Amino acid sequence: MNLEGLLNNKMIESIETDDKLVKKSVNSASRDLKTAKVVLENENYDWSLAIAYNAMLQAGRALMFSRGYRPVGEYKHVAVVEFVHSEFGKEITNNMVDIFNRLRKKRHKVIYEEVDIVTPSEAENAIKFAEEFVNKVKSILKI
Repeated sequence: MNLEGLLNNKMIESIETDDKLVKKSVNSASRDLKTAKVVLENENYDWSLAIAYNAMLQAGRALMFSRGYRPVGEYKHVAVVEFVHSEFGKEITNNMVDIFNRLRKKRHKVIYEEVDIVTPSEAENAIKFAEEFVNKVKSILKI
């Protein structure tokens, strides 16, 4: 979905850009990456994946805030994924956005539907992809 569609469907709204909010979101993403690694070491794979995904979500939100938008409504996580794809598709590959979206769906299952469904390798890969995504966002934002 493009920017106009996100606005028309009331999935995002305009806000004033706020460098402090951008930086706070990036810092949260970095913190979540560290936490996901600790949780992985403790063999809690579901939560490790969920926290790695949250790092990606916070980084995606930082991109939104940098452009003067924020997610609203019932589907905020979807809005972040769609915004990143629409507005940063040249910098962030389709593959990376697809992984972001798959982790969003897996995290939803872990939180709301099933437990103990994430394998050690899935959790490790989630952290690896989240780290790549967060580093890419930092590069884009020059942080």
